[in-house]
Amino acid sequence: MRHKFGYRKLNKTSEHRKALFKNMLNSLIKYEQITTTLPKAKELKPKIDKVITLGKNNTLAAKKNLFSKLQSRTSVNKLVKTLSQRYQKRSGGYARVIRAGYRYGDDAPMAVIELVDRDINAKKVDIKKKTEKPDLKETTVKDTSKDKKKITKSQK
Repeated sequence: MRHKFGYRKLNKTSEHRKALFKNMLNSLIKYEQITTTLPKAKELKPKIDKVITLGKNNTLAAKKNLFSKLQSRTSVNKLVKTLSQRYQKRSGGYARVIRAGYRYGDDAPMAVIELVDRDINAKKVDIKKKTEKPDLKETTVKDTSKDKKKITKSQK
């Protein structure tokens, strides 16, 4: 029986686990889909559900509580403004875990955790758009290397 075993320790200290899940929560909120190992994804799912439920309460106390959990103002703003409106009629189950095979190096089971009804363009947030550079006209540069050689020879 597994009584009083509340969560997976993931072979990490409590502070390391806490920081790991905070970073994973921020990444999942930002990109709306991340790839990680299966045990981490299974532990992250209840955490993201609780955070989104807390974000649906659009109060100052809820925002402060979210900021204490996430430590990221952009994540809190996205939760309160976009995700809370997206999941207004949904009462739970905001994320899904999909198995994604095994990792090449150590054969660890991998999983994709994503938000239900996610925005497909959210994964491209950090990719900078290529700006076309204007065609620069070739300019002729005067070759001054001959002049420098003459100067150096005359000085000797």
